[in-house]
Formats: sequence, C-alpha cells, structure tokens
Amino acid sequence: MKFSVFQVSRKGGRAKNEDRMGYCYTRESGLFLLADGMGGHPEGEVAAQLALQSASALYQKQAQPSLPNVTEFLTAAILAAHEQILRYAGRNGMLDSPRTTFVAAVVQGSTATWVHCGDSRLYVVRDGLLLTRTRDHSYAEQSRSDGRAPPGPVNRNVLYTCLGASVRPVFDITGPIVLHQGDKIMLCSDGLWDSLPDEDIVRVLCQSPVSEAVPDLVEQALRKAGPSSDNVTVMAIEWETPDPFESTRGISTESIQDGVFASSIQAGGPGSGLDELDDAAIERSIAEINEAIRRSATKRG
Repeated sequence: MKFSVFQVSRKGGRAKNEDRMGYCYTRESGLFLLADGMGGHPEGEVAAQLALQSASALYQKQAQPSLPNVTEFLTAAILAAHEQILRYAGRNGMLDSPRTTFVAAVVQGSTATWVHCGDSRLYVVRDGLLLTRTRDHSYAEQSRSDGRAPPGPVNRNVLYTCLGASVRPVFDITGPIVLHQGDKIMLCSDGLWDSLPDEDIVRVLCQSPVSEAVPDLVEQALRKAGPSSDNVTVMAIEWETPDPFESTRGISTESIQDGVFASSIQAGGPGSGLDELDDAAIERSIAEINEAIRRSATKRG
C-alpha cells in the first residue's frame, strides 16, 4: 500500500484551536481522522481529542494487519468515541458535555470507506473532477438536499447531530469505492469549506501534490476569512502516488511487519484525563454492533 499524506491545522482568529486530526496505519490498512470541537459547549478540543484516541485505539486492536469488516469498525468507532466523551463529562461532573464533529476514512486493499457526523467534510477527487463529498448534518444542507427552500433564514452552523450530545449520534457510512492511482481524499473542518467554494477546493487539490495543495488551501481560507477566521484543518492523501515516490512525502507500508502499528495521533498530557482510554466503553460498542448484526441476520432468516 502506497500513499502520500499531508496535514495542516491553523488556529485562525480564534483564541484556541479545537480541531484535531491524525492518521494511523498497518501494513495493509490506513485510518485517517479529523474532528472539530464545537464552540458553544465546553472543552471542544477534549471532545475532538477523545474521538481520535478512541477510534485509533479500536483500530489498533482490530487491524491485524487489516480490519475484518470496515463498516462494522467505523460504526463501532464512532459509537465508542461518543460514549467516551459522555463518560468524560460524567467523571468531571459537567452540566454540559463537550461535543465534536467527526469524519474518518479507512483505506484498505484498493478501496476507501468513510463515516461522518456533523459538518466536517470528506472530498474525493479524480482526474480533475469532484467524484463525491459528504453531506453535512446541518439544517441548511438538509434543506438543499430536499430541494425545498427553508421557510426562513437558516444558520448553516446549526447541526442536528454531533458526538457528545445526550442523544445517539446520526452518522453516514459511505463506500467502499475502488480507488484509482492518483485519486485524492481530503478531510477538512468547516473553517476551510465555509471560506472557499467547492470548485476552488477541487481545483487546488487537483492541480498540485497534496504537500503543496493542503497548505495552499489553508492559507487561502485564512486570507479570505480574515481576522474572524475559524480554525482551519485539512488532511489529504493521494493514493498510489506515481514514482518517484520519495519526492512526494509518501508512505509505503510494504516493509511493515505484521503486528506493527504506526500513528501520528498524540495522547493527552498527564492529568488531562485523555491519556487513559476506557477499554470497557470500546468493548461495549463492539458488542452493541455485533448484537445489531445478529438481530438483522435473524430477521433475514
């Protein structure tokens, strides 16, 4: 498996950066993650960090060296992240829980599958064109998708789901799609797409290697938004980067041995409450998914 990856996160005009991103991989599989902690609720950066850590911890357990079922993994990962945030709020006696959006993609074999909750997006471009992108879980996007004009002004920032709320999150899983050489997959927070239209994002992403396109997009978004810019976080990968591979900041997993797990996701510092993940929460999520699969199979029978 060969891919190039590049990532940039900037604080913009905000007091702190509540976005988090990272990736991890084995010899036969890769997981790419991005979360945007939500303003208006406490400790958005904690929610985002917990989401990444719980998903990557589950991935490390299951990718040996590939995931046996990608869709089941993505479902379990997002539910484990949600529960981990709620448990953090409960342990700390918080009246309002931290919340975050979440988008994650698994690249395995020659296919990509992804999950998203909220308005952090994933774009796939091929041969200079937008192949697909996620649809935000917002009332504004829902109105556009339904083809109906909203009865009044709709704030595009208002989401109807996220991780960390008191209700079970709504999420969409897409794929698998077969990847072609040169396909690019980009994950981003709303600080990017709220400033730049899709056609500009696609054009820049298609014109340059990801190591050049990602910082270019981030700088364009910051300039356009000005002093009031949101956090801007972007990660992009290019699949099976053409030779010379070494010149494109690429990663080749072919020499990785079974059982080896590489990750760019950092644990929280001492005393942060982020450096110890609750394995029981992850196991409960896996059991929940397995039970749902069992019930579904019984109904079909």
